[in-house]
This record gives sequence, structure tokens and C-alpha cells, in this order.
Amino acid sequence: MGSRLRHDWSELAPECLLDIFSRLSMGQRWNGPMLVCKTWMNLCQDPSFNTVLDLEAEFLSSPESFYWWSPEFEEKVDSTIRSAVDQSQGSLTEIRVRHCTDKSLSYVAERCPNLEVLWVKYCPKVTDVSMRKIALNCPKLKELDILKRNSMQPSEVKRLRHCTYVQYLSFECHGDIEADTIVRHMSQLKHLELRLFSTLNDSAIVDLCEGCSNLE
Repeated sequence: MGSRLRHDWSELAPECLLDIFSRLSMGQRWNGPMLVCKTWMNLCQDPSFNTVLDLEAEFLSSPESFYWWSPEFEEKVDSTIRSAVDQSQGSLTEIRVRHCTDKSLSYVAERCPNLEVLWVKYCPKVTDVSMRKIALNCPKLKELDILKRNSMQPSEVKRLRHCTYVQYLSFECHGDIEADTIVRHMSQLKHLELRLFSTLNDSAIVDLCEGCSNLE
């Protein structure tokens, strides 16, 4: 019998490996090729691969993810976010995470001016401190979803006036929303979702409908 042809993956050209790795999610690269060898790890750290950090699939795949929170797990999520920022060399455009804190989001705000999508869910330690930095330093933000954090106060909505490109806005808030702030600074909104004890009177609803004509 003739000898079987054996393939040596280590002999593949970097261009071929980059093409293969580009088809994997960040999580798949971290749990797969990055653990194989130093060469593959370095290739997986190419900034072009690290423009999106989306951990929602991992959380949604486990019905018990809601109970994962602990100070130690929170620190791991923060560390993951900081690593993603560093590997992207500040080119992150999308972040979808849970259980993070002000520390990692402030890090994002200081280094990722091109951020367009930010979803932070079940993050009680995300406060106005980091959100103010995001609003000031990430002017290209288009989607902002803040679920189950320490709910925003109505006055905090004004912090978002710098995010003049936001088209998708979803958050929790106690008290009356200052619709005028949203209309004046976010007239391009297509989606607005208010949760918890957020309230709008009839006049505010009319103002939003007239001022944000793109709402769907």
C-alpha cells in the first residue's frame, strides 16, 4: 500500500491561516487556534480580527448564565474586554457583553473612538462615570443598549447628547424622561426602548413622534 499523504498545518502560508481564522468568532479563536502554538496565537492577534467583541452567544447558550455573576467572574469579563481593546489596537467597533464594570468601559472609552455598538447587560457596577466617558469619547456610537444596570436618572440622559449618531437606544430609567433632550440631540433615532419605571407623558410622546420622525 502506498504511503498516506499527511498534511502539516504548520507549513501553511500565513495568508492562508489568516483567511481560515477570519471565519472564526473571537471566542472560537481564543479557545482554539490561539492555544495551538505561538505562531497561531500571534496571527490571531491581528487587529483586523478584533474589531468585534460579542460574548452574547456564550451567555445565551447557557440558561444559567444569569447566575454566573461573582466578583471573580466580573473581573474576568473586565480583563477580557481590556485584552480585546489591546489586541484591536483601539479599533473595536462593537461590544456586546454582560457583567462588566466601569473600569473596563472607561478603558474602552479612552482607547476606542470608533466604537459604534455597545450592549452592556446585567452590569450593576456600570454607572454614569463610564457612560459619560463613552458619550464624550465615542461620537460614532449608533447602538446603545443598557439593561439591568443601576438604572439611569432622567438627568443622565443628557450625557448621551454627544452621541449624535445613535439610532438604537434602549435603557432603564427611574422617573420622567426629558424627551426634549432626546429630540434635540437624537432626532435620527430609529428605535427607542424604555424599561423599568421610565415614564413619558402624552406631550412628551407627541414631541418624540414629531421630533424623531424615523422611529419605527
